[in-house]
Amino acid sequence: MTVPKRGGSRGDRTAVPRRVVALGGGTGLPMVLAGLRSMVGDQGIQNLVAIVTMTDDGGSSGRLRKTRGVPPPGDIRNCLVALASEQELLSGIFQHRYGGDEGIGGHSLGNLILTALAEQTGSFLKAVETSSKVLRTVGRILPATLRGVALEAEFEDGGRVVGETAIVARPGRIKRIRLQPSQVEPTPGVVQAIREADLVVLGPGSLYTSQVPHLLVHGVARALRETGALRVMVGNLVSEHGEAADLDLLDHVRVMTEHAGGRIVDRLLVNSEPVDVETCERYRNEGAIPLYWTGDDRSIPMIRRNLLGGDEKLRHDPVATANGLLEAWADWNSEAGTTAGEEARTVEERS
Repeated sequence: MTVPKRGGSRGDRTAVPRRVVALGGGTGLPMVLAGLRSMVGDQGIQNLVAIVTMTDDGGSSGRLRKTRGVPPPGDIRNCLVALASEQELLSGIFQHRYGGDEGIGGHSLGNLILTALAEQTGSFLKAVETSSKVLRTVGRILPATLRGVALEAEFEDGGRVVGETAIVARPGRIKRIRLQPSQVEPTPGVVQAIREADLVVLGPGSLYTSQVPHLLVHGVARALRETGALRVMVGNLVSEHGEAADLDLLDHVRVMTEHAGGRIVDRLLVNSEPVDVETCERYRNEGAIPLYWTGDDRSIPMIRRNLLGGDEKLRHDPVATANGLLEAWADWNSEAGTTAGEEARTVEERS
C-alpha cells in the first residue's frame, strides 16, 4: 500500500473534510459523533468512520464478555445510537437498561441485541453492521479489534495490574500500557480508513482506557503517524481520577506521542470558557480539576473555543466540538495555502 506523505490530503482544501475518522470510546466518542452527524451529506462529510476501543471489562459489557464470549458491546452501542437516523424509538430501545442485578438485570437491551446477532451470524462485526442498518446510521462503526483483549498497566512504583476496571481503581501514575495478548490485528478496514482520511479525531475520553488502547493495536499507531490527514486531539475538560489524576493536557499529548512512537497530533482543540467557582469546588471535592493548556502554543497549534455543554456536569457540547473541528480544518487549510504560495514564489524567484 502506498503511504501518503504527511499533509497529503490538503490538496482538496474543501470547506468540510470529506472523509472523517474518529477514534475513542466511553462517552467522548459518541459525543463527537453526535456533533458530526448533522454534517454528513452530499455537500459535507461523505464518509464518517468511528473506531471504537474494545477493552471495557466492567458492567454489562464485562458480564457479556465473561458469560457469552463476545467483545464488549457497550461503547459500540453508544456509537450506534449517536449516529442513528432513527433517533426516537429504536435508539431509545437500544439504550433501555433493565433494572435489578440478576438475570438480564443491569443489561442494556442494545448490548443483548448485539450479543444475539453475534451468536446468530457468528461474527461480532456482522452484528454491528446489521444493527447499523436497523438504526440507519449515517456512518460506519468499527471495533478497533475483534480479538478478546485486556489492558495491562505498568505503574511507576513497579506494580502491574490487568483489566480496565482494576486499572482505573488502582492509585498511582502509569508508566506504560500494554495489551494482552500483545499482538492483535485491527478489524478489517480500520487501518485503511485512517490512511485515507482527511480528518482524524482523537478523544476526548479517558487517556489510558479510551485513547491509548487504539495505539496498541497492530498497525494503528503507524497509520496515524503516516496518514496525510489532519490529526486533531480534543482535550478533556477535567482531570481524571486514579491512573491519570495528576496529568494535564500537555501530559496527555506526551503520553499519546510516546505510545504511538511518534507525533500523531497536528492540532489541539481545547475549551476556552472559564468554569464557575461552584462547579470547580464540586469537582475539587471529588479529586478533579478543570484542565487547560499549559504548554507552549508553538509546539502544537491550538484551537480555543467554548466547548462546555449546559449540564451540571462538565461535558463537551457536541455541536460546539464539531464546529471546533471545522475551525481546525479551516486553519490547517489556510496554513497549507500559505505554504503553497510561499513555495510558488520561491520557485518563481529562482527561475
